[in-house]
Amino acid sequence: MKDNDPKPTVETIKKAMKIYPYTPGGYGTSIATLLEGKTPFGLKAPPIKPVKYIEGTGLALNTLPPSDHTYFDVINDIVQSEPGGTLSPEIMGSFAAIGIVKGKPFKPDARMKKILKDAAEVGAATGRSLNWRFRDKDGWAYYPDSAWYNMLWQGGSTFETPPAAVTKDGIKPYPPTGYRTLDSRFGFFAVATGITPAMAMRLTGVGSQYLIAAMDSDKNYFDGAKTYKVNLPKGIPEDNFWSFTVYDNQTRSMLRTPQRYPRAGSQSYPSPATVPNADGSYDIYFGPEAPKGKEANWVQTLPGKGWFTILRLYSPLQPYFDKTWRIGEIELVK
Repeated sequence: MKDNDPKPTVETIKKAMKIYPYTPGGYGTSIATLLEGKTPFGLKAPPIKPVKYIEGTGLALNTLPPSDHTYFDVINDIVQSEPGGTLSPEIMGSFAAIGIVKGKPFKPDARMKKILKDAAEVGAATGRSLNWRFRDKDGWAYYPDSAWYNMLWQGGSTFETPPAAVTKDGIKPYPPTGYRTLDSRFGFFAVATGITPAMAMRLTGVGSQYLIAAMDSDKNYFDGAKTYKVNLPKGIPEDNFWSFTVYDNQTRSMLRTPQRYPRAGSQSYPSPATVPNADGSYDIYFGPEAPKGKEANWVQTLPGKGWFTILRLYSPLQPYFDKTWRIGEIELVK
């Protein structure tokens, strides 16, 4: 942004952005894909088409799928509208088993609707449970006995093999595991709608890294009526900016509060940048009301609503990867 104004950036994007049809190894191929060593480099992409922009400012958008039998109506709409072969035969086989087949009507009877309703509810609950009460054996905790976690380290952005190690001797990919880490995939997509290799690479100064917390230092879920505090030690390992965002457990979208922007971080837009302590560390507060004098270091929560937060590090640095820098646990202020 220029002078905290997003408009110049928007105009630059509209003027310069080009979207190329994907060709493995061609223009726009991700670094992570090339690191796998299986993709040729430098292939030409097909001709591009003008980008169509849709103004979404001020519009409300519900991205939550239904949690009853109509969830499967949405799936049927996708199957019917997309070309054949878009989805894998395995997935299409699962859909066909419950009556969703391209080119055929999907008309579950009352018995099947009840079965599908139960399946949708159990599926939603399972995804939430995997994400917010992960099992120690899966290794999602980023630090020992910590509530901070990231499931992508278990199987990478493909949910199969951990991201390649980066050492002084070069890139060292892990051998394929041959199986999907289904719990990490299920948990991830319970709160997210997209995935990119840049979210799970061990390269300094490239992409972004994320740490999620849904419980406090005593492993209790966050209560929107209570106040919490977290300390970020001096030398936050980022070369661009860092940010906290608070999300609603129900919608998994940003928590809607009178504060408007449920965030705190190093940027001064759209709300003031956080203020460091005398020692260079930062204290961030989460609660219904700001502690006196800490407004810039506070994210508002709502009584009666649960929440979770994500710490983002853009252009992460080595102390994050080698864990010589460690964020504090989020503690209940008593």
